[in-house]
Amino acid sequence: MLRALLALAGVVLFACGGADTPAPDAGVPEPDAGTLNPDAGEPTADAGVPEPDAGSPWDAITAVLEAHVADAGTSVPGVGLAIYDAHDNKVYERMVGDFAPDRRVAVASASKMVSGTLIFELIRQGHLSLDSTTGEVLGWTGDKAGITLRHLLSFTSGLAPGHHCTLQPGITLAACVDSIANTSRVAPPGTRFDYGSTHLHVAARMAEVATGKTWNNLFAETLAQPLGLPSDVAYFTFPNQPIGTTNPLVAGGLRASMDEYAPLLAIVFHRGVYAGRTFGTPELFDAQAIEPYPDVIIGSSPSADMGLGLRYGLAAWLECPTPARGCAVISSPGAFGWTPWVDRETGYYAVLGMHLERDDPGAGVVSFAMNLSMAVKPLIRAAMTP
Repeated sequence: MLRALLALAGVVLFACGGADTPAPDAGVPEPDAGTLNPDAGEPTADAGVPEPDAGSPWDAITAVLEAHVADAGTSVPGVGLAIYDAHDNKVYERMVGDFAPDRRVAVASASKMVSGTLIFELIRQGHLSLDSTTGEVLGWTGDKAGITLRHLLSFTSGLAPGHHCTLQPGITLAACVDSIANTSRVAPPGTRFDYGSTHLHVAARMAEVATGKTWNNLFAETLAQPLGLPSDVAYFTFPNQPIGTTNPLVAGGLRASMDEYAPLLAIVFHRGVYAGRTFGTPELFDAQAIEPYPDVIIGSSPSADMGLGLRYGLAAWLECPTPARGCAVISSPGAFGWTPWVDRETGYYAVLGMHLERDDPGAGVVSFAMNLSMAVKPLIRAAMTP
C-alpha cells in the first residue's frame, strides 16, 4: 500500500518537473537589503494530532515530506504541513527539519487569497461590488476609468503588473496608487492576464476610499480581530524585515504562522461561514473559483512559465481542467514556498509552511513547493477518502 502511494506521488512530481527546474517568481520579489533573521521557534510536537498507522496514506505523506527535504539538502532547512478536515479538525501535522507551526514568517503571495477574503467581506457589507470601477471610487478618468474590482482581483485590469512604488515603505498606499494611475495601460480591461502586485494595490485603495480606513486597519477589524489573531499579524511593505505599514504590499506583504494562517484559509474553504461568523458571501467564494475571463491573453504568468497551465480566478489559482466552469481546488502559493490550498471536493484544506528567502526568490523555491504540494495531494485524497 505505502509503495503504491509513493509511486503515485512520484508520477505527479514528474509531471510538474524536476526539483532543479528553474521557476519564475510565483510571488512578489522583495529586494530586502538586510540579512534575514528568522523568527525564533523550534519545531513543536504534533500534540492532539493522531499518529498514523504504519503503511497508511498518512504515513506515505510523511515519507514524501521527508524525501523532498532530504533531496533538497541544505537549501531547504525545513517545512511543515498541516491538514484540516471539513469540521476544522487538524487531522495531520508534521514538521520536517527546522520549522514550527507557530513560527511567523512572510507568506508572500499567499497574502493574495487573504486580501481577496477581506474585499469579499467589504462587498458583503455594501461598501463595494465586483462591478465597482476605478472611475466611480477613485475618480480615475480616461481608458482606465472602467477597470472594475473584478478585473483587479482577476489580474485582468490591463495595468502593468508591477510598479516600483509598491516596494516603497516611506509613502502611503494612496500615494502609490496615484502613481499607478498615471501609468500607461498595457491592454483593455478583461483581455489580458498579468500576474503582479499593482492590481491588488489598486483594489486595496478602493477599499480604503470606500470605508475611510487604512488597509491594515481593515484587515485588523474585518479578519484578524474576529479570528483572535495577534495585532502583529499584519501587512508590511517588506514583510521579511518587517518594515512599512503605511504602504503595505497587499499582494505579498502578510506575516503569519501556520497556526495563524489556518483560520484565514478556513474562511475560504467554508465559503465565508466560519467560527460562527460570516465573511463575504457563498456566491463571492463561488466566483473566486471560476475564471471570469476565459479568453484572455496570457501575459505574465508564473504557472505558464512552469508548464503547469493553471488559470486564475479571483485572488486564487484554479487547479482543475475546467476553470471556466469552476474548480474544487484553489491555491495561493508564495515566492518563499508557503503554499495554502483548499480542496472542497475531498473535504479538507492545508497549509504547507516554509520560508526560503533568496536574492532571487523564484530560483527553485517555488518549484520545490509546487512539486511537493502536487506530490502530497493524491496521498491526502487517499487518506481522506473512506
